[in-house]
Amino acid sequence: QVQLVESGGGLVQAGGSLKLSCAASGSILNINTMNWYRQAPGKQRELVASITSDDSTNYADSVKGRFTISRDDAKKTAYLQMNSLKPEDTAVYYCNADWILFRDQAMGAKKAVDYYGQGTQVTVSS
Repeated sequence: QVQLVESGGGLVQAGGSLKLSCAASGSILNINTMNWYRQAPGKQRELVASITSDDSTNYADSVKGRFTISRDDAKKTAYLQMNSLKPEDTAVYYCNADWILFRDQAMGAKKAVDYYGQGTQVTVSS
């Protein structure tokens, strides 16, 4: 089995910075596009940033110029550097992978599709 574990969330004042990490564990062979989503209370989950396996990135308009997504495939970790944080960035942030190919004892290799971590809370005070 595989896991995505987020860390780095917390409470920060408006204008501050946080860096989120998403570490993948398990017998992983390959990870495709990695994404950061967020969900604020009473709102739908929204896509914040994406990074493909060849490091192409995409951002929601609301975070362009403030957030930077990156990945370190050797460490099987994705990051989200968040600068100039605003109160409206307050949400639970979820790491997601379009698919993860991992070694399975019974089948040799198996693919976990649309895989999420458990989330990390980010709170920005005004």
